[in-house]
Amino acid sequence: MAQRQSFQIGTGLFILLGFAALAYLATQTTSLANYSQGDSYTLKVEYTNIGQLKLRAPVKLAGVRVGTVSSIELEPDKLQALVSLSIDKRFNKIPDDSSAAIFTSGLLGDQYVSIQPGGSPDVFKNGDQFVLMQNSVQLEELIGKYLVGGDAGKPGDKAAADTSTNKPTPPPAAKPDGGK
Repeated sequence: MAQRQSFQIGTGLFILLGFAALAYLATQTTSLANYSQGDSYTLKVEYTNIGQLKLRAPVKLAGVRVGTVSSIELEPDKLQALVSLSIDKRFNKIPDDSSAAIFTSGLLGDQYVSIQPGGSPDVFKNGDQFVLMQNSVQLEELIGKYLVGGDAGKPGDKAAADTSTNKPTPPPAAKPDGGK
């Protein structure tokens, strides 16, 4: 009987540890991980497609987390998403010709904003807006392009135009004198 009770306690502890590990992984793979951000300033980006970008998604520069996505709104006039980025004041030397792109962590991970620095001596100030940006790449679009064979069938495509103009050349005509 004592062996059965110790087996039950061991099984219960194993299950508890499993749930604790799952809870830890859930908070680390989503944007719920604690990110202590002190004073910050706001930068804005307009995207035509943000994919599955969410509030509190990380903002990274050279792979280092420098801020979070603080708000996502739809601009009714332009029908574009206006994304506000809250950047930690420690990172106040970002050149104003930098670009902001939306990337995915891994194949099916969460999306984040990546800042790719430019070369301008001027830096962003609070409330400034990125001029250069790159929309989210949709996995479904990529899969469709590779399954169908790319964009070769679209009118005006160079590959489609090349194949339509390249006709096989006829074999050389036989000489009347028998090739002599």
